[in-house]
Amino acid sequence: MIPDLSLERLAWQQGARIVAGLDEVGRGPLAGPVTAAAVVLDPARIPEGINDSKKLTARRREALAEAIAEVAQIAIVHVAAAEIDRVNILQASHLAMTRALARLSSRPDLALVDGNRLPPALPCPGRTVIGGDARSLSIAAASIVAKVARDRLMVDLAQQHPGYGWERNAGYPTPEHKKALRDLGVTPQHRRSFAPVRNILYQEN
Repeated sequence: MIPDLSLERLAWQQGARIVAGLDEVGRGPLAGPVTAAAVVLDPARIPEGINDSKKLTARRREALAEAIAEVAQIAIVHVAAAEIDRVNILQASHLAMTRALARLSSRPDLALVDGNRLPPALPCPGRTVIGGDARSLSIAAASIVAKVARDRLMVDLAQQHPGYGWERNAGYPTPEHKKALRDLGVTPQHRRSFAPVRNILYQEN
């Protein structure tokens, strides 16, 4: 399945002028933020090749993220590990999405949200789309923008905390990352509420 504008067109026909795609990345990692992006595409200027970010190479994602930023409204929000630990990962991902929508320069009339749960307190009406990054070009664009932004941030954080391989694993629980956690310990970027990190802290105490 290749994403298209059919969901956006339906919303436009129903009276929505500005339709945003909304997606998040980074629920599963042990370190780093959860990141959300909101994207409002211009139907007359859509970069070619937008697809579910998971189906694209890193180089293709990078190029598309740049192309999307040139022609679309975008907003990106990171919710850091400390806030994830305070509110839990589901609430943090919803906060990231809500904040990203609120930061768009134009308030959307509708948000197409990847997944099956609508974040509470959205600043506009929302519609969930299961498998949205494979169905909606707006959601697919948001998935690309969020993934590239988070990966870049994890490369920066890897320089501050070397040895965990975040520039390669983006904070996900790879064998390399879990071994470094045991050998090097827990950083301020680690999610203390996640079991592998919590268990190491418990052992240390």
